[in-house]
Amino acid sequence: MKRIGAIVALSLLAGGGLAAQDTTKAAAPAQPAAASVSVDEAAVAKNVVDRVPQDTGSVFPVDVGQLVLWTKVSGAAGTALHHVWFHGDTQVGDVELQVGGSPWRTWSRKTVPADWTGAWHVEVRDAAGAVLKRIDFTVGQ
Repeated sequence: MKRIGAIVALSLLAGGGLAAQDTTKAAAPAQPAAASVSVDEAAVAKNVVDRVPQDTGSVFPVDVGQLVLWTKVSGAAGTALHHVWFHGDTQVGDVELQVGGSPWRTWSRKTVPADWTGAWHVEVRDAAGAVLKRIDFTVGQ
C-alpha cells in the first residue's frame, strides 16, 4: 500500500492522470414557485351587477329561476377555473371560466328548475380538478 500511495502522490505532483474534482452539486437554478391559486371570496347570489354579487344567501325560494356563483380568485392568471354545480350528489353543470389576471372576478349562472328543490352545492376547482372552495345552499326550503 505504501508503494501505491507514493505513486499516486508522485503522479499528482507531476500533473499526472489524477485530478481533484469538485463533487459538490452546483445549486440548481431557482425555479419560480407554482402560483398558488386561492379563492379570496365566493358567494351564491341571484344576480351580479357591476361585477358585484347581489342578493347573496344560502337559502333561495323555489321560484328563484337561476343562481350565480361569483368568485374572486388570486394566482390563477392565464389558467382556467371550473364552477361545478350539484343538485344533491348529482353533478348538473360544469362551467369552465378563463382567468385573465390576478386578482380576478368571474361568475357562472345555473338555471334552477322549480322542481329541483333541496340541497345544492357548487365547487370551485382549479384546472387540475382540485376543489378550492365549496359552497352549500338550499333551494325551496
